[in-house]
Amino acid sequence: MPFKKLNPEIKEKLEKFEIITPTPFQTKSIPVIKSGANVYCSAPKGSGKTTTLILTTLQKLKFEPLGDAPRAVVLVENKEKALEMFEAFEKYTQHKEIRVYVGYEELHIDIQKSEIFMGVDILISTPKTLNKLFLTNGVSSSQLKILSVDDAEFLAQKSNYTAIMAVTQTIKRCQYVLYTEKIHPMLKRFEAHFMEFAKKVEVS
Repeated sequence: MPFKKLNPEIKEKLEKFEIITPTPFQTKSIPVIKSGANVYCSAPKGSGKTTTLILTTLQKLKFEPLGDAPRAVVLVENKEKALEMFEAFEKYTQHKEIRVYVGYEELHIDIQKSEIFMGVDILISTPKTLNKLFLTNGVSSSQLKILSVDDAEFLAQKSNYTAIMAVTQTIKRCQYVLYTEKIHPMLKRFEAHFMEFAKKVEVS
């Protein structure tokens, strides 16, 4: 059972939320993501993709703060999705020391830079905003361990596609996990770039 092999603090949170049995998608995906491979995860809405993203991110960071630079990045389409993801993370990280920060295009880049400078473990952002942060030295990618993309279909849009390509060229080494309902042909192109040797977890 995937939940049994997670960090004790994560299991404690799952028990609190009465999440006992993993979904079929979680049973298949969590061990593959924990292995450290790049992964394309596709499953219908309601399969537990967002919870999987949160659990595997916290697992990768051992559910503890460390250093100042983000060790995990979660990319989403827009401000609304960013705030939703932040709230979803907050359920697990409330009253814990691990630091989650949310940024988006409507928030002035200088504000984001100064707040990130104070120290962040998990950064939730959009591809365009993250690219801007990298270009202006507003965030370091040196400690990055995992980059996940929620509902990754939006990366097929030209501006987001360009931004994610620029972002991944800035990152030297990192695990990438893309969550989607269906693997868009445009997303498959990433295999020639940052999604090298990617594994696929598909649940229909």
